Amino acid sequence: MTEWVDRVDEHDRVIGVVERGEAVRNGWPHRIAVTVCHRADGRYLVHRRPAHATRFPGLHNWLIGGAVAAGESYEAAAARELAEELGVRAHPAPLFTFFCDGAISPYWLALHETRTDGPLRPDPGELAETRWCTAAEIDALITAGAFVPDGAEAWERARGVWLRRGT
Repeated sequence: MTEWVDRVDEHDRVIGVVERGEAVRNGWPHRIAVTVCHRADGRYLVHRRPAHATRFPGLHNWLIGGAVAAGESYEAAAARELAEELGVRAHPAPLFTFFCDGAISPYWLALHETRTDGPLRPDPGELAETRWCTAAEIDALITAGAFVPDGAEAWERARGVWLRRGT
């Protein structure tokens, strides 16, 4: 299936529409939207990628999401990916966007957050396992090298944002 994305510049302005694989192969920036899920008790949802995944098989991540389709907003993509990968219907709140050099290719990453205490229906093709973790448990996974590199970078950035706003 062809996945069309907006190719963007260093200021996140659209400069064309390309196939995502082409963007990755050529190192062209595009857009990714992700959501961080947390519960009332302060734990974060962490998932392990399937062993058959082409990118980062078996590693952990705390970000649920993927590519923003051509013409789609970050917010719409975050909500769509959350529904597709976790079966959660929500309107994730934007947290921040940053340019990520990326372990695979460069992209603009829009991080959203949502609270979800209800049931999850993880897509086994996308998420091999899910669990709720404390910040210390996420730190330990990162330190052990068991975490997707871009997820680790987003974790550090998000902690700074939450610290500044007092949450």
